[in-house]
Amino acid sequence: MQIPLLTDIIIIFGLAVAVLLLFHFLRLPAVVGLLLTGTVAGPHGLGLIDAVHEVEVLAEIGVILLLFTIGIEFSFKKLLEIRKQFLIGGSLQVGLTLLAVFFLARRFGTPAPEAVFYGFLAALSSTAIVLRMLQERAEMDTPHGRVDLGILLFQDVIIVPMILVTPLLAGNRPDRIDSAVYLFAAKGVAIVVLVLVATRWLMPWLLRQVARTRSRELFLLCVVTICLTIAWLTASAGLSLALGAFIAGLIISESEYSHQALGNILPFRNVFTSFFFVSIGMLLDTGFLLGNLPAILIGSLAVLLLKGLIAGSVTILLGLPLRSAILAGLGICQVGEFSFILSRTGVEHGFLTDHYQIFLAVAVLTMAATPFIITLAPRLADRITRLPLPVRLRTGLWPMAERSEAGEELSHHLVIIGFGLNGRNVARSAGMTGIPYVIIEMSPDTVRQEREKGEPILYGDAIHEEVLRQAGVGEATVVVVAINDPAATREITENVRRLTGRAHLIIRTRYLSEMQALYDLGANEVIPEEFETSVEIFSRVLAKYLIPRAEIDRIVSELRADGYEMFRDLSRDTSSLAGIHLHLPDVEVASMRVEEGAAVAGCSLAELAFRRRYGVTVLAVRRGRETFSSPDADMPLQPDDVLYLIASPQQLAAVDHLFRT
Repeated sequence: MQIPLLTDIIIIFGLAVAVLLLFHFLRLPAVVGLLLTGTVAGPHGLGLIDAVHEVEVLAEIGVILLLFTIGIEFSFKKLLEIRKQFLIGGSLQVGLTLLAVFFLARRFGTPAPEAVFYGFLAALSSTAIVLRMLQERAEMDTPHGRVDLGILLFQDVIIVPMILVTPLLAGNRPDRIDSAVYLFAAKGVAIVVLVLVATRWLMPWLLRQVARTRSRELFLLCVVTICLTIAWLTASAGLSLALGAFIAGLIISESEYSHQALGNILPFRNVFTSFFFVSIGMLLDTGFLLGNLPAILIGSLAVLLLKGLIAGSVTILLGLPLRSAILAGLGICQVGEFSFILSRTGVEHGFLTDHYQIFLAVAVLTMAATPFIITLAPRLADRITRLPLPVRLRTGLWPMAERSEAGEELSHHLVIIGFGLNGRNVARSAGMTGIPYVIIEMSPDTVRQEREKGEPILYGDAIHEEVLRQAGVGEATVVVVAINDPAATREITENVRRLTGRAHLIIRTRYLSEMQALYDLGANEVIPEEFETSVEIFSRVLAKYLIPRAEIDRIVSELRADGYEMFRDLSRDTSSLAGIHLHLPDVEVASMRVEEGAAVAGCSLAELAFRRRYGVTVLAVRRGRETFSSPDADMPLQPDDVLYLIASPQQLAAVDHLFRT
């Protein structure tokens, strides 16, 4: 059985690579490409996949890991902050959608119990697709993102009562349903108590013991075990696996090891969530779709409009402005994956007998349309808000308290990776001069001790981009890497440069032989301990031979110039400008290279009149290895000259084209 499954996995991955590559060139969402992969490879397409059930199991793992990572990025504090969106927004969205679908179905002659069941199906949205899109677009913490998250979590909870009520709608054994409800309530209370105990005492202690081993494999296995165990417990209690995974993520988020856990789990999440989207695509019967295309398109459009209007109206009632309401409504206007689970229960009790394929087609089409809708939603919202609408509607019926971490977020700060001797000295110097900084460290004991002292320190492995993002690398002015692992140093250098092109990246390495590779990966400065140690020894030897101090300094400078052949002469000067944003937050210091054939090539600074025309000040000009800190106004610029400018971002953007061919 393993061989057919392995064959199917290879087929899925191979086809997905081809489809996603095509979608990348066409600039289409990857989620839609994965849905198309499932449709093509599934039993209703080319029939390439035999182990359909096994693929569905892998898909469930993907949903679990997706909700787990979302829970890690969240916290109980943040969850309490969206209680209004969860309780009020979720109940209103589900209740109003249910009522609207019920009355519409009754108008077409549908029996009341089946009309209620249709309302159940339509009320649920796709947690996996929406939250993945919000994560990719960095909108999870926006007002509309928090509304969508609160409503989706409410839907994940309400799915259980819906499943329990479905047999009652069909008229089957209400006495057993009552006992099931009581049992469900008891299990729910037990899980809440267990989660509170685990969050407060068990998980921090367990993760601390595992982290002390410094074994990445053990840490990863521990995190995955926690995730799957809590998901299994909630599923055993009648709740959804996804909700249990989210709770597991919340538990991890309360510890100082959350960033490392997130960095470890992300690659696995991306692989398994791909199986989820492929499995959804496999449900679509293309023959039935083409044969009933008009009815399915009308049904899909009706669902999108109805759910979008209801969710948007609920968002307005919560107090958000019209633009956020449009974005929130369009975000959850599709049919969700848990509707498939509920539909199976309905089929078992006599619902959807004649319309099951229509439901599947509408659900898959609305889910496939979601990435496009979310992408286009901001433009649509901007156009609608330009209409002559009431001011109260555009600004919000009443202001809703929004979480703001602006005071906690750093900008133009220093990121220190590694808190050994070098890292401590850098942090101490930054603290003495008032430079804001954040530390990333792998030792759990060091993290705990330094946090108690008030140090801004994160636990995590900086080879993971998520850990770097948590430290705000994208907004940092300087990043210092001071660890002893050469392979990890290279990987961190590459990841930092991938995340930010503005930060000045300083790397401490042990050997001269490692310098070139680090420069090629994007380091601005590399400080080799091997060379610095030899320079220090040599200078002390000369001092013992009574060589004058000035002569020693000159020799050391020449040695450094030869040894650091790739160091820039301007490095000392520019380091003093790195903190200019702390005092002049509206300006930037930027370097621009004169390209061959650029408009400024051959012109003097006097002719260009940067200050008078654009408000840009030229600080220095570098030509080869020579730097002119006070360039003459009549000095003509040459190709490959580098100009160091100071101005606002808008002013720098206005002169950027002058330096290009």
